[in-house]
Amino acid sequence: MAMQKRFPIPTTSAFPYGLGIKPTAEGEQAVTPVIDFDKSTKENRVQALDKDTGLPLWQVTVLDFDPEAGKKDMVVTVKFAAKVQPVPPANNSAMPFTPVEFVGLSALPYVDDSGSRPRIAWSYRADGMVEPGQAKKAA
Repeated sequence: MAMQKRFPIPTTSAFPYGLGIKPTAEGEQAVTPVIDFDKSTKENRVQALDKDTGLPLWQVTVLDFDPEAGKKDMVVTVKFAAKVQPVPPANNSAMPFTPVEFVGLSALPYVDDSGSRPRIAWSYRADGMVEPGQAKKAA
């Protein structure tokens, strides 16, 4: 069997040191709509839709807690295709970052040639998000 374009991967394998949702300015949502820049205008922002399901796309920015993560790899965006805006778990930690684990995480490698040297980068999708250690219960 050939490998599919996007492949499933447990959060604990992709991010063994854990992840935290990046804090936002007061009043802003941690999970935001993905904007379809081709269909949007300056006055009217249009939310992107998933090509396969037709569902609205949402995104959350997380920080990879790996101490060896490079500058370009420390901040990661994870997208969701969902009818309603996904809700992050409550932050029950003493950190300003909300620890999170993703349910149904999948990854897609691609070549990022926007810098001076091309590099392999990753696009992540998830079905949901929960407190760390709860992903198996939610699946």
